[in-house]
Amino acid sequence: MTKCTLACVATLLTASLVPADEKLAGLACRSVHLSYPAPVGSAFTVEMSVTQSAPGTYFMACGWDKGYFGIQELGDGKKVVIFSVWDSASDNPKDAKPEDRVKVLHKDDKVRIGRFGGEGSGGQSFLDFDWKPETPYRFLVKAKPDGTRTEYAGYFKPSAAAAWTHLITFSTVTGGKNLSGYYSFVEDFRRNKVSATQARRATYGDAWVKPLKGEWQPLTKARFTADANPALTIDAGRVGERYYLATGGATANGGTMLKATIDLPKADRVAPKDAP
Repeated sequence: MTKCTLACVATLLTASLVPADEKLAGLACRSVHLSYPAPVGSAFTVEMSVTQSAPGTYFMACGWDKGYFGIQELGDGKKVVIFSVWDSASDNPKDAKPEDRVKVLHKDDKVRIGRFGGEGSGGQSFLDFDWKPETPYRFLVKAKPDGTRTEYAGYFKPSAAAAWTHLITFSTVTGGKNLSGYYSFVEDFRRNKVSATQARRATYGDAWVKPLKGEWQPLTKARFTADANPALTIDAGRVGERYYLATGGATANGGTMLKATIDLPKADRVAPKDAP
């Protein structure tokens, strides 16, 4: 699970300035994000392709104010798909009352589930999946309010595949919210100093939000932000009709300045037709 905590999400949503934390210097690659302005919605989808990876990396495609969904390369090189939802701001996963905790409403047979802590707490799920660089994968999150809770469903598929896999549906206490606060990121969670010397890069495209009313809306603007790590080896921008994020190693900021907005070129975009 990434260290983009509840406080980090609040920072992304408010686009506030983050003071540099010199304790992070040289420890890890700086976490970099794309935040997408869009209305409250019922579904959110992004196609992501990893260009360059390293052990201990989280490439997150679909993030919102209550969870996030993407792929990881673990410290031992193993690869997984991960979908997580918060239920508490406490770092201790035992602090949340049983009735307030994330509930599992659906789980694919190949998915593992558990609880996490240390960055807020909640439920998380893993699918062992040997994803490949330079290969596009699609991620879709759907929200369905249910009283004081919301059901968040995660769907995944290689872009060339014929069908989506419904990995998980978690229910968590939200007051009955839908989806908002959309973002993506690349993060180095190994934090062993060596990891800071290794570059990570991914591209994001064909991103859409389904508003509560109306048709799918393409996400053609994104704001480039980063965490408090003072490292300057970060970059973002666009390549063709896709965004990219890069961090670590010899990365240079030759694309978009931090806190600037990236605009995708005008194009005839086709709304998702196969979304569950």
